[in-house]
Amino acid sequence: MSTGSGADSAPAPAAHDFPSAHESHPTDRTASSASECPAPAASGLPAAPAASGGSTPVERPTPVERPTPVERRTHERRKPGMFSSLRVRNYRLFFLGQVVSNTGTWMQRIAQDWLVLSLTGSSTAVGVTTALQFLPMLLFGLYGGVLVDRLPKRPTLLVTQSAMGATGLALAFLTLSGHVQVWHVYLAAFAVGLATVLDNPARQSFVSEMVGPGQLQNAVSLNSANFQSARLVGPAVAGVLITGVGTGWAFLLNGLSFIAPIAGLMLMRARELHVVEPTPRGRGQLREGLRYVARRPELIWPIVLVGFIGTFGFNFPVWLSAYADHVFHAGAGAYSLFNTLMALGSLAGALLAARRGTTRLRVLIAAAAAFGALEIVAAVAPSLWLFSLLMVPIGIFGLTVNVTANTAVQMGTDPAMRGRVMALFMMVFMGGTPLGAPLVGWVTDVYGARVGFALGGLISALAAATIGVFLARAAGVRPTVGWHRGHPRVRFVPREQPQPVVTAA
Repeated sequence: MSTGSGADSAPAPAAHDFPSAHESHPTDRTASSASECPAPAASGLPAAPAASGGSTPVERPTPVERPTPVERRTHERRKPGMFSSLRVRNYRLFFLGQVVSNTGTWMQRIAQDWLVLSLTGSSTAVGVTTALQFLPMLLFGLYGGVLVDRLPKRPTLLVTQSAMGATGLALAFLTLSGHVQVWHVYLAAFAVGLATVLDNPARQSFVSEMVGPGQLQNAVSLNSANFQSARLVGPAVAGVLITGVGTGWAFLLNGLSFIAPIAGLMLMRARELHVVEPTPRGRGQLREGLRYVARRPELIWPIVLVGFIGTFGFNFPVWLSAYADHVFHAGAGAYSLFNTLMALGSLAGALLAARRGTTRLRVLIAAAAAFGALEIVAAVAPSLWLFSLLMVPIGIFGLTVNVTANTAVQMGTDPAMRGRVMALFMMVFMGGTPLGAPLVGWVTDVYGARVGFALGGLISALAAATIGVFLARAAGVRPTVGWHRGHPRVRFVPREQPQPVVTAA
């Protein structure tokens, strides 16, 4: 993390997966508390070496005392549990409100995609709808982050959540009255996207204000588990409503679901929040945020990776609707099943992330590579049931990429910059969809769903491999492959340092 002036001692990642050649193992007993002993670098990446002629003595770090077995057991007892952040009342209210709202959001997503496909019969139109929902993030995401850093987070969320609820109710009225047209859906998707420009970075930043730095990683992981557990219920309910009474009722329930998070925000105790003072209005704040990220490899490369995966690997509304309708000819029920199984895997991935307790960039790279490889395998699956089962591991690894990157970026960012950094993260992750979704939709329409799905997986896997190389180079390490207890094992070891050439006088 940054330790500049005004930093709020957000914890740095507890374990560094790309250690430098001069970095010792974290055996200091005080390393268990990031707020007591800040890490020297944001994510374990080494600082630039000082210029020397090779003869200047190098100052060695002072050996640290290893913790005793009793101290280790005491530390293990103090480690937070999987649901430890739910003990915070304000976060518990937020969490419960988001369960209800996220369920409605997933219902609307399924209903929206199926309604557009029913009105047009085109996967490209589904891609355009998805693109319009994320286009505002691409266009205005960075400015939204600047505004979020200037504004109090809770009132901002009250406005954005109310706006998204009103959009759902308007779409429900048009659909239930029989007047809905495809341009209405396009307009509603764009309106939701506009609200998301402020809502996403505000929600991401507000998590740290509710739970404080000590519970941040656990809360971020539980937010993802919240979203994915709602994804289990939402598509299933949407499938029943679509086949039983129509898409309009899914839109209606989504609009009403925003009552829950609004009530939770209003019931919070302001005195218990870890409020970060809003950044005063000033010139150059957008450029300041971009320079802040550009100077930190541990921030920029995870953001670049999720940009590639969000643009080309997460276009599931396009692919899954095409597989359900055109490949397996199974209708809305299969589309709902695909999303439900993927949500099951995503929920498992989120809970594993909440339990893990550390953020490792090697986990991010490995999960991204596995995610891309599984998409390629699923693209050629010959049967409905095999394709459906592959949705579970795809969900696990896709969510692991999202949570690991999100947590690493948040925990390595100065709180005063978090709105801008998270806006950039969400802009790249979600804003890439307007570029990728129409392209992927066109490839799917012209060459088939299998080619479109395989192409997205191939790009994701190549991006993971390439960025893994860049991160390893930035950290001064190289990968080695060996065997450990009969299984292959990949490790990162320091590169061999060139020995200075000594010439005789």
